[in-house]
Amino acid sequence: MLPAQARLRRRPEFTAVVRSGRRVGRSTMVLHYLPQRPAAPGGVAAAGPRAGFVVGRTVGNSVVRHRVTRRLRAVVLGELHRLPPTADLVVRARPEAAEATSERLRRDLASGLDRVLGEQVR
Repeated sequence: MLPAQARLRRRPEFTAVVRSGRRVGRSTMVLHYLPQRPAAPGGVAAAGPRAGFVVGRTVGNSVVRHRVTRRLRAVVLGELHRLPPTADLVVRARPEAAEATSERLRRDLASGLDRVLGEQVR
């Protein structure tokens, strides 16, 4: 499970990443990546990269959506070390994620991160 400090929780945090970040689509998910999060009120320093998940009704019923969210959390936890400490990531599941294996989710996440992190270096 992702530690509390590594999770996006509030709507404005999600909105900032989706509107200002880079977007990369894969067959099971869309990644929204913001390399430098906006400064928090009160000047609190970044504790590390954070991730948030959006799994809508198109993915399936409540049971399916929660299962997809758990699998995505586990996959992101394994890749979070690749992100800079000031980065935010939003993973939006596509309906195909409901039927995908964990390995396929892992491959899609890794290839999406390769793409956004590769664009960052240029």
